[in-house]
Amino acid sequence: MEPTKRRLHPTVVIFFISYPQQEIRAVQRRVLVIEDNHDIARLIHLHLTELGCTVTVLHNGAAGMKTACRDTFDLIVLDLMLPEQDGLEICRAVRAQNRYTPILMLTARTSELDRVLGLELGADDYLTKPFSLMEFRARVKAIFRRTEAVLHQQLADDEVIDVNGFRIDLARRTACHGGKTLDLTTKEFDLLAFFARHPGRVYSRAQLLDEVWGHGFEGYEHTVNSHINRLRAKIEADPAKPVFILTVWGIGYKFAEATATATLR
Repeated sequence: MEPTKRRLHPTVVIFFISYPQQEIRAVQRRVLVIEDNHDIARLIHLHLTELGCTVTVLHNGAAGMKTACRDTFDLIVLDLMLPEQDGLEICRAVRAQNRYTPILMLTARTSELDRVLGLELGADDYLTKPFSLMEFRARVKAIFRRTEAVLHQQLADDEVIDVNGFRIDLARRTACHGGKTLDLTTKEFDLLAFFARHPGRVYSRAQLLDEVWGHGFEGYEHTVNSHINRLRAKIEADPAKPVFILTVWGIGYKFAEATATATLR
């Protein structure tokens, strides 16, 4: 169904469309909106609330800077042209903090220089008025996805995996089995760590190429075979009769079912 497009305010184009319930998160994110136009702020508040966010709205730059630097938020939606304190000053002050808070800038200024300046000062994204609230929602969700990806990677970097007698320290990139340190190449380590994260799950050679070597890798599936053979030679008592990295004929490979689960330090 095509959404109905209607201009409600000279600086905002809104699309009336129903959004799926699964967009709303069980754990709410905190968002600070600093926007002096009350109509725009009200619409932004409505759409952020529908995305499952807890929203604080301020219309004054000085109050916005104080709140942005004092409290913790998952996102700041920041207008550039504000009374008492402009958005660029607020962005500069937020970026001077030890913690990192994503910033989505809103502005009626359309010059490339203004956009570049906002991004150079640390904005994560930029919307020029008038803007579609459908696009606003999409950009907010994209920022949240990127933030979650960074947090997930930070957790992964601190993870120590204990499974099937292996102890794999992802931060130090070391692997031991039975108390003995394994001498692994970079890709052998990556392959072992990936398998250890997903014990019992079967992966094709093409999937392993994507997951371990990356989607842009232009190699061939026999690359997986050769690395698995070398890895087996280092971790299996009898590489001809492996007990850890198992061949699933006609499909690919899997790591043996876990006898212990991954732990976080």
